[in-house]
Amino acid sequence: MAKAENEIQSMLSKGMDPKELPWYEPTIDEIPEPAKTILENYSKIPSDRVLQHVVDVRERAYSVFPYPCIGSFRFLDLSIPQSPVYAEVLQRLKSGEKLLDVGCAIGQELRQLVYDGVPSENIYASDLRRDFFDIGYDLFADHETLNCNFIVADIFDSDSELVKKLTGKVSIVNAASFFHLFPWDKQVEAIKRVVTLLRPEPGSLLIGRQAGRTDPEDPDDKENAPGNYRHDLATWKRMWEQVERETGTRWQVDSWREDWQGVDKGFDKYHANVESFKLRFVVRKL
Repeated sequence: MAKAENEIQSMLSKGMDPKELPWYEPTIDEIPEPAKTILENYSKIPSDRVLQHVVDVRERAYSVFPYPCIGSFRFLDLSIPQSPVYAEVLQRLKSGEKLLDVGCAIGQELRQLVYDGVPSENIYASDLRRDFFDIGYDLFADHETLNCNFIVADIFDSDSELVKKLTGKVSIVNAASFFHLFPWDKQVEAIKRVVTLLRPEPGSLLIGRQAGRTDPEDPDDKENAPGNYRHDLATWKRMWEQVERETGTRWQVDSWREDWQGVDKGFDKYHANVESFKLRFVVRKL
């Protein structure tokens, strides 16, 4: 379990109601695009019911585990279509290559891909909790039509179904709001696992986003290392240099920062003393 999850569990063990956690928003004023279009056109939810439908299903997801991205409705900010390599991703998946969405939660990113024409059989997704998969089917009303391959797995388990089924098999991995759940050393371990899942050839891709911060801690200060390490662009690059040394592989690491917007604006209000941003990345095997 991620250190961040342990910290949430610690809060709950002290008797705190999950809805008292600082990232919980009871409702949302409007559904952002492109999530709104997917729910209306792909899921066929009537436009006048979409908002309440999302709020109701979100409550179920939050009861499974009160992640900040669920409590703040941040899962509605789809990461994949905002990637500068999205057109390439679509072309490659439509041509038969495979994608894994790691830490997929309710699988919102997958529905964007399918809506844009990717055969769902070419998509894999993994998460710790099977309940999220069923809730995703209910949110997007596609129990009978979606054929994505969902795998319950821990990224750190070397004997998991993820490792058994996908080692060296996928061309693209998407990781949205995932690596920042872990301390530095565990992020390195998780990325090294991703390296083994990707096909061992030039062009394999890792894409995604996570929360960053402008003044990250010194990763060499193990005594005061944070439970969920948040990078700036320099430390993200430094971590990949470590991955290259330890795996004997080479990667082109492109990353950039964006300000919080829309449903993201309140995401970090419980870190009021930290200046944070959205860190996006495209990492390509050389």
